[in-house]
Amino acid sequence: MLLVLSGSAVATGQIFTGNPGTAAALLLAFLALAGVNSPLIFPRSIGARDAQRRSAVDGRPVVFWRPGCKYCIRLRIRLGRSARQLHWVNIWRDPAGAAAVRAANDGNETVPTVVVAGRPRTNPDPEWVREQLSPSA
Repeated sequence: MLLVLSGSAVATGQIFTGNPGTAAALLLAFLALAGVNSPLIFPRSIGARDAQRRSAVDGRPVVFWRPGCKYCIRLRIRLGRSARQLHWVNIWRDPAGAAAVRAANDGNETVPTVVVAGRPRTNPDPEWVREQLSPSA
């Protein structure tokens, strides 16, 4: 929201100085940044314990992520609609999720970390993650 408001203010200033083309370009750039950094592009996050419990029942992977992470955004975009089948945990909102990521990554909060059948994989290829959703996986 802050990026949208800032972009609007900058664009308004450019319009008043007589640069509507620059205003439009800047506003689009701010809107793109807001969209990429928005948690709204990710499926609804749940807590780590709930995600791990659900994964144990349905076998679907758990994805630990954080807003603004370009690798998380890449994974989310490349997964497309299948991303909604995964259990997503925002480590900035869930201390247990952050602890699970640190445990899997030698104390570092490296995301995305995907856990399948209790085994973590850091920054996996999106195609590999998609394969984990298939019934034969």
